[in-house]
Amino acid sequence: MEVHSIQQIGQIGVPVKDLEKAVQFYQDVLELPLLFNTGSLAFFDCNGIRLLLSLPEKEEFAHSSSILYFNVEQIHEAYAGFKRKGVSFIDEPHMVAKMGHTETWMAFFHDTQGNIHALMSEIEAQ
Repeated sequence: MEVHSIQQIGQIGVPVKDLEKAVQFYQDVLELPLLFNTGSLAFFDCNGIRLLLSLPEKEEFAHSSSILYFNVEQIHEAYAGFKRKGVSFIDEPHMVAKMGHTETWMAFFHDTQGNIHALMSEIEAQ
């Protein structure tokens, strides 16, 4: 492997408008462990990948263009649990792809800052 080769994703940044409200959602509702926060930044651990919530330094960084796909084992149970906690879902869990004996299911939702993310589960086809 060459020195300049990409090895892995080290951090994903999500722009927010209200850091306190966003931290509460990611920590209390999505139950991601808060690593630490400073004035305009909050860092969470998502199974070894660092998730950064930040107040954008410039307007050009103020809009999310990426969707975070959070893996869950049982998408229907996770969907029901997060819905009870007030997560605003765009749709219900649905199959998006079938590859051999594996089905990929997703359910898209909004965080409290208007960013779109998804629950994702790969299950054995019935």
